[in-house]
Amino acid sequence: MTYKALFLDIDGTILKPDHTYTASTKDAIKQAKEQGIEVFLATGRPIHEISMLAEELTIDSGIGYNGAYAIYQNETVVDEPIDAAIIERFVKIAMENNHEFVMYTNGKNYFSNLDSPIVSKFSDAFQMKHNEAYSEAVNHQILGVTVMNLEPSHPALYEFNPAFHLSQVNVEGAEHSYDIIRDSVNKGEAITELLKRINVAKEEAIAFGDGMNDKEMLRAVGEGFAMANAHPDLFQYAKRRTTSVTDSGIYNGLKELGIVK
Repeated sequence: MTYKALFLDIDGTILKPDHTYTASTKDAIKQAKEQGIEVFLATGRPIHEISMLAEELTIDSGIGYNGAYAIYQNETVVDEPIDAAIIERFVKIAMENNHEFVMYTNGKNYFSNLDSPIVSKFSDAFQMKHNEAYSEAVNHQILGVTVMNLEPSHPALYEFNPAFHLSQVNVEGAEHSYDIIRDSVNKGEAITELLKRINVAKEEAIAFGDGMNDKEMLRAVGEGFAMANAHPDLFQYAKRRTTSVTDSGIYNGLKELGIVK
């Protein structure tokens, strides 16, 4: 089989808990690119927070905000803000239940309370730099939302609209945080649009992920890999399993497909 596209989640897939990546991961990406495979980052993070990593790995295309925004080289392929009325309701629910949140635009991260220890811990976990205090003036620009400090029963509060569901963040230090995902706007849908753009069949695409926000992504490609450190519920959506992020998971998965040596 000839593969033409590779989609890589960042946290828990490329990046280890200490925010570094193994030399084998960078080598695997290099070898894939040398074979003509288009490589994309595919993350819940905002695009403006991954530019340094993208440059280090020489990747110039990607999916951000869990699929709400996607670029192929310098071209915008997907741009899907959330309806402002829905954002207003999310904010109301968060305030009524003592939840913190961050809302992402194409350029900034807007936090409910920059002085909150919960916010600080989350921001540190994802090395977020472009932070400002939330204002309702940005409601019409929001591409993604993460809510923090939730109890196990709380995610249902935000699922008042059947088009939305919550996905627990699979990163140490952010276990009580959840991304709000749209059923029609997610990593999998963004991959489908990107594959159309570059004229690549689903069967010719590969993806690696570890969190529940990756489930649609793993099903949108021919070869979907779950990392060994993945959320237990993710394995059912993956065609294959590989080793953990700390044990060359991407390299070993691509080696299994004969892409790297």
